[in-house]
Amino acid sequence: MQILLFIAILKVDTALWLYPDPIIDSPMKLPELDSDTINRVIEMAWEDRTPFEAIELQYGLQEKQVIALMRREMKLSSFKMWRKRVTGRKTKHLKQRGFDSGRFRSQNQKGS
Repeated sequence: MQILLFIAILKVDTALWLYPDPIIDSPMKLPELDSDTINRVIEMAWEDRTPFEAIELQYGLQEKQVIALMRREMKLSSFKMWRKRVTGRKTKHLKQRGFDSGRFRSQNQKGS
C-alpha cells in the first residue's frame, strides 16, 4: 500500500514538473531527435543572439517545442534559469530585434 501511494505521488509530482508552465498546458509532441541534435538545440536555445526562428528553420521545432525540450532535458534549476534569461529577451525573436546584419553565424547552421 505504501509503495503504491509513493508511486502515485511521484507520478503527480512528475506531471506537475513536466507541465506547470501556462505556455505548455498539455503534453507537447516532440519529433524523435538524436542526442547530437538535442545537444545542438539546447546550445542554440542558450545562445542570446540565436532566435527561436533559426531553431525552427534548422530543426523544425517551434518555440513551444523548444521550451518543452528544454524542460525535459534539463535539471529544474537550469530550466528555471534559462526561462528567466530568455523571457522578454528581444534577441530571441527576429521581429523584436533591433539589428539584422553583423550577427555571428555558426558554421553548424544551415545556409552557412
